[in-house]
Amino acid sequence: MAPVIPSRPARSPWSAPRTLVRRARRRVLLHRRGLSALCAGLAVLVALGAASPSAAPTVQAWTAASDLPGGSVLRPGSVVAREVPPDALPDDAVTDPRQVVGRVLAAPVTRGETLTRLRVVQGRLLRGYPGRTAVPLRVADGTAVSLLRVGDRVSFVLADPDGRAAPELLVDDVPVVALPAGGASASEGAPPGRLVVVAVPDLAATRVAARAATAVLIPVWKD
Repeated sequence: MAPVIPSRPARSPWSAPRTLVRRARRRVLLHRRGLSALCAGLAVLVALGAASPSAAPTVQAWTAASDLPGGSVLRPGSVVAREVPPDALPDDAVTDPRQVVGRVLAAPVTRGETLTRLRVVQGRLLRGYPGRTAVPLRVADGTAVSLLRVGDRVSFVLADPDGRAAPELLVDDVPVVALPAGGASASEGAPPGRLVVVAVPDLAATRVAARAATAVLIPVWKD
């Protein structure tokens, strides 16, 4: 007679999941300090991300790459794109460098200053004056400039501000093509006097602008 082998009791279908749960619980208890530190670190990162302000919106502006004197011709390297807050962008700001490259500055600009269409002498001023460049000249005596009119023919004499050199003729018999309105007062940092934009022969434009930047100008003309 064969021996009787006792049968194993049937395993509950829930025994395996319970074993896994117990094992996972033991591991969590063993590493609870590390997990607590990890959770605390994640909470700090989430809090910092929520508290940090989002980047402020910006727009592209075309600005002067360096300090530029009035009367200089803007070259491709004279302008550079910068990101500025939308509120800092003037209504007449240049949106494309082609709007100003090749044109003459009507007034000095500082490095980083946003360029506007009013900062340059517009090409239409030279209509009827082929072979000439518009050059803005600053005259210290604003009263004398108020006597001028667009179309007048005028000469400019250089006077040494220290009085050590004799007066010198800078440019002779050139037409006035624009008389920009007076801007900010001298107390606000603007140079004194008024600008007179004249059409100078192309070959003389650079010399005239450079000499005028360091001397006192006296306009002389005939009615």
